[in-house]
Amino acid sequence: MALEISARTALVHDWLTGMRGGEKCLEVLCELAPDAPVYTLVAFPEKVSETIRAHPIHSSFLQRFPAVEKRYRHYLPFFPRAIESLDLSSFDLVLSSSHAVAKGVRPADHALHISYVHTPMRYVWDMFDQYFNRNTVGSVQLAVIRHIASYLRRWDVRTSTRVHHFIANSAYVAERIQRIYGRQAAVIHPPVDVERFAPAEARRDEFLIVSALVPYKRVDLAIETANALSLPLRIIGDGPERERLQAMAGPTVRLEGWVDDSGIERAYGSSRALLFPGEEDFGIVPVEAMASGTPVIAFGRGGATETVIEGLSGTLFAEQTVASLTSAIRRFAQMEFDGSAIRAHAETFDRRVYADRMSDFIESRWREWTD
Repeated sequence: MALEISARTALVHDWLTGMRGGEKCLEVLCELAPDAPVYTLVAFPEKVSETIRAHPIHSSFLQRFPAVEKRYRHYLPFFPRAIESLDLSSFDLVLSSSHAVAKGVRPADHALHISYVHTPMRYVWDMFDQYFNRNTVGSVQLAVIRHIASYLRRWDVRTSTRVHHFIANSAYVAERIQRIYGRQAAVIHPPVDVERFAPAEARRDEFLIVSALVPYKRVDLAIETANALSLPLRIIGDGPERERLQAMAGPTVRLEGWVDDSGIERAYGSSRALLFPGEEDFGIVPVEAMASGTPVIAFGRGGATETVIEGLSGTLFAEQTVASLTSAIRRFAQMEFDGSAIRAHAETFDRRVYADRMSDFIESRWREWTD
């Protein structure tokens, strides 16, 4: 599975503090470049997979900052300087996995830099107002954050020239890369470990959400709709919105917090459908549900438009309103789905597909670089 090229390779990732979608992508890059060290802002190896831990991990000066394990996001103004401080001068090939500043790393003049972008920094670009507003940070702090965000946007655009080739995790993100950086990006969807998932023997008449409980996920919209329709809704996840959402929940809605992986797998396989009311850059959760043969009802913007096929793997709703979601649920109730066909569709996003496409892209760009 390793890359068939001869190059001193470095991997760069924003931070190593857990195993989410970005780390799943990095895991495959670690397999493609088994001898490559990993460079990052901060690292807590015990929180990532054995595959990533097996590589030498080099963190930035932020690692020494107070309470960095829990408060690393609070050091956002230092991120550009920290990522630029990483010494990559001895490497011929740099592969960055970026949702914040990793793509701004400084490669050597002779090195090829390929960046897999999960999104340009969403909290200083398209979602600034959702992350920072007077309700969340207060007026005085908001003014300071706006100044910092302006600096980060300028830095983000300027350092895009350090990347020779961009890869986006969806066509939606590729459009943002074009709009923000003025650069073209190939599209390679992130990996989903399809083999982990399977349909349950029996399905419940119950809808499912698997999500962090944060505002932009729009779990509140699903709860409002479930309340209005007396819809049985199970919510797996946790986050700062949990108390507010719990207060909203009617008698047919239950919030369970996070459960272990096997519990999530069983929930996917036994649910009637997954609700996905937020706007995501890609959205791995819907594909995991589909790998379980479960259809998806999703908001029709962002990455879901590239994974949810109308009538095959689910249905889309046009507006983030109770009326629009209600219409989609009623439409869904009149549709018939084939679990085997849904799973076959999910297999087009499988881990091995991602690995093959990434390997082909990197090897082709390396040959062009060295010819």
